[in-house]
Amino acid sequence: MQTENLIGADKVMDVRAIPCSIKHGLIVRTYQDLPAGDYFILCNDHDPARMHNQFSAQWPGTFAWEYLVRTEDEFRIKITKLKPLTEPATPVATTCEGHGK
Repeated sequence: MQTENLIGADKVMDVRAIPCSIKHGLIVRTYQDLPAGDYFILCNDHDPARMHNQFSAQWPGTFAWEYLVRTEDEFRIKITKLKPLTEPATPVATTCEGHGK
């Protein structure tokens, strides 16, 4: 699955219908491929706080994470790549456990 097909003209990447086992890798690849200074808006059915922790551990200081919408069944987060990644990153395994979906 290619991430460019998941991001609409409004820069929203809606992953609500994608299984957790697939969506985490897609989100990480989208961030890695993003040019510095650019962003996308992640739309998910639960708070991806564990993914925020993963980004903080792997790429500290390289991203901004801004909640735009926080409701019971929809979270929209603007993820901005502040600067290029300086080292090759191997994604850390993350799961959706604990969010109840």
